[in-house]
Amino acid sequence: MGRSRPMRVLHIISRLGAGGAEQQLRLLLRHMPVRCDVIALSGPGATAHGIRADGIPVTHLPLDGGRERQLTTVPRLVRIIRSGGYDLVHTHLYRACVLGRIAARLAGVRAVIATEHSLGERRIDGRPLNAALRARYLAAERLGSATVAVSAAVADRLRDWGVPNRRIHLVPNGIDARHFRFEPTARAAARARLGIPDRAFVVGGVGRLVADKRFDTAVRAVAEVSDTRLLLVGEGPERPALEDLAARLGVADRVRLLGSGTARWPRPTTGPRGCPRCWPPWTCWSRRPPRRRSASRHWRGSRPGCRCCTPSAPPSRSCRTAPRPAPAVSPPARPPSPPPCARRPPRARCASRSRTPSTATTSPAVPAD
Repeated sequence: MGRSRPMRVLHIISRLGAGGAEQQLRLLLRHMPVRCDVIALSGPGATAHGIRADGIPVTHLPLDGGRERQLTTVPRLVRIIRSGGYDLVHTHLYRACVLGRIAARLAGVRAVIATEHSLGERRIDGRPLNAALRARYLAAERLGSATVAVSAAVADRLRDWGVPNRRIHLVPNGIDARHFRFEPTARAAARARLGIPDRAFVVGGVGRLVADKRFDTAVRAVAEVSDTRLLLVGEGPERPALEDLAARLGVADRVRLLGSGTARWPRPTTGPRGCPRCWPPWTCWSRRPPRRRSASRHWRGSRPGCRCCTPSAPPSRSCRTAPRPAPAVSPPARPPSPPPCARRPPRARCASRSRTPSTATTSPAVPAD
């Protein structure tokens, strides 16, 4: 029998910041021939706004309340999966893989796939590996149908952990080659903006500034090669250490840390009213999730917002410092409404029912004998 309705897929990911796994999910969604929805177990991030701009809805279920909040998230995921009628659930990153697999099985979804993006020798998704974390991961892995490894090294580590080989599928990360095609005009404009000579040899790196990325090796390599410049795009806790290393090696003038604010996402044109004072929108929301219900509704809408455009919520720091737009011309004020007693004329009395004052006099009371 043929399928009576189109296939529906739900992607659950731990976060939607400016990371590699998040970008891989966005690229995957662009080429999926079925309807997809996304749930992020965190607040809004740069990639979340990009996915919304592509026309795919994103729901946020932050896990900022510790283990108790995680336990309450599973029933919420179960309700969303059941109400959405999804045929397949695809999880990404450690926290989403554990909670998403459990929720999908409880919701009755048989096809559950997990992609392991970040499994190192000593860390998984930035978490130090220990026996409890490994046992939790393997217990949840048995609830899934298959596990996708993004590299041969990740696949080998999964086998070493005890994951059956038949459940591991190697699918390397892909890139959109058209996005990185050579354009002389764009190259010249970027070099002019960054103050780099046209003939200079430039090495670039993109990623989170964490120890696992080993960007310190790139800094040391640049120090060994003269007339070479290094550009690093990304943010992370290792930024001060990388700056100090470049200064000690004497290449601080040839190493540029550009941060993660250079990405330009298209501004959404649909959904609730956004805030022109806080663009990019994640400047207000990346680290300050809303606490009030009115702000929470606006936050989960189809368009990013901030505290300064939600009712009953104080503006964020960036809202206070950013210039405010010119106020729109307000319509003329309406005249004050009359009091309730003057809104309708007094009711006319019927002549037949009108009472006339009596002219008869009453005799004084006669005392009893």
